[in-house]
Amino acid sequence: MIRRFLAGLLALAALAATPAHAKDELVVAMTQMPGTWNPVISSMLAKSLIANMTARPLTAYDADWKLVCLACTELPTIENGKARVIDLPDGKKGMEVDVELRDLRWGDGVPVTTKDVAFTLEVGKHPLSGVASSEGFKRVLKLDVKDDHRFTMTIDRVTFDYNSSALLLLPAHIEKPIFEANPAEYRNKTAYDTQSTNPGLAFGPYRIVEIVPGSRITLEQNPTWTGEKPYFKRIVVKIIENTAALEANLLSGGVDYVLGELGLSLDQAIAFEKRHGVKYNVIYKPALIWEHIDVNLDNKLLADKRVRQAMLLAIDRKAISEKLFDGKQPIAHGGISDLDPMFSPAARQYGYDPAAAKKLLDEAGFSTIRNNVRQNAAGERLSIELGTTAGNRVRELVAQVIQSQLRQVGIEARIKAEPPRLFFEVMNRRNYNGLGMYAWVQRPGGVPRSTLHSKEIPTAENGWSGQNYPGYANPQMDKALDDAERELDVDKRRALFAEIQKLAADDLPSLPLFFRVDPFVIPKALKGVTPTGTLNSSTLWIEQWRWEGP
Repeated sequence: MIRRFLAGLLALAALAATPAHAKDELVVAMTQMPGTWNPVISSMLAKSLIANMTARPLTAYDADWKLVCLACTELPTIENGKARVIDLPDGKKGMEVDVELRDLRWGDGVPVTTKDVAFTLEVGKHPLSGVASSEGFKRVLKLDVKDDHRFTMTIDRVTFDYNSSALLLLPAHIEKPIFEANPAEYRNKTAYDTQSTNPGLAFGPYRIVEIVPGSRITLEQNPTWTGEKPYFKRIVVKIIENTAALEANLLSGGVDYVLGELGLSLDQAIAFEKRHGVKYNVIYKPALIWEHIDVNLDNKLLADKRVRQAMLLAIDRKAISEKLFDGKQPIAHGGISDLDPMFSPAARQYGYDPAAAKKLLDEAGFSTIRNNVRQNAAGERLSIELGTTAGNRVRELVAQVIQSQLRQVGIEARIKAEPPRLFFEVMNRRNYNGLGMYAWVQRPGGVPRSTLHSKEIPTAENGWSGQNYPGYANPQMDKALDDAERELDVDKRRALFAEIQKLAADDLPSLPLFFRVDPFVIPKALKGVTPTGTLNSSTLWIEQWRWEGP
């Protein structure tokens, strides 16, 4: 009798020690399916949200915008002696950076080592590999491997962000034979796409165990993960491209949580909070994400910057923000947010001025109007295609408003909404006809080289590497970008950033619309989700997510 009583007490104590209603499975949702799973090929937020659960970059910016080590043991700095300015053989200055990897293991048990670092650099440097941006890889002149965990990189220049590396390593023991067989075909043959559930592709807290294209991705705990053990045994990521359907699934219990970085639109979240806020913690996180319209500068109708300036003057961004976003999304005057320490207020800022827009269009040669559309002396109509991602109701609505406002000054915008995967493939190959509306995310103080430098224009010759989709080339901009990266003095670097912003505002290779405020609608039972507002998403700390409640 006493034994049974003691056993009962022990059972009750065990129950008390377990979090109430802890869940083994978390079902989340987002609006886009990644186009490829290889972490160094193409840039897409949807892919990084998943990759951040299955791997870790060397460094990342946390929620306080502080640079921290994730796959390394200690942040190298000039102060701690792990980074040094050196003289290069050509007489220029460069840097040496010492890095030590954490004790990490791929999901098949193979240790993560400097062999993976060397292979990842090899892929990044190859002209035909098709990485998102090869510039950062090419800057590494030499990799001096000390042992399996320690290496020194020699960089070809002095840069202020020498210790910031978003590099996600590739598993050499799986990917190297595929790459060496045919580097030009690597992007199509990578095991990340042909063997996506291979456990050896992951070294983070989770690994992918199932992919149903266009439907869901299932992840389970990675048994070889050496960090803090995650709370959920399984995470199911549903792909629901229609944002109205996202909300319906959240309310019906079809999903537990919608990822704040790629989920509900801001207007939805505002209305949702008014109706259901008692059950959720709603966080409006100002983000370094700018919604903008890339302009294909190869289109001769758009080559004259006066046409681009007129287009921006014709768009009433303030009214759009107030009517669609409750005024919560601030107007963007360029790609650098006023929350960024490098923001400059000196660059030109465009207000809503349709009269000035019409005057500029006249000066650019589009002075004749027939059937409400301007045309030039050659009879070419100012009719432009405006592409964007399908499924995002608010983005499509913004496109319609912009179409209407451009029509008021005689510009015809033909909307073409495509599935995100197809849209970004078209943008990357620069096959879009005129305009492409989407969003980029920045890191704090980051030099926007990949989107503005002429060397970052994707071409067949460079394997479609780079994110300068407009094809923008300005020697003054190239110099300002190069100098800003090399400048260690903060005040001098801020002056160079001012020049970058001034040139971008004048040339307008991209038309800035808004800086996004990401709405995080978090169930009160879900703990540990911390919005960052930068390119390092909340899923980089997925192991801290837990369920405490009904």
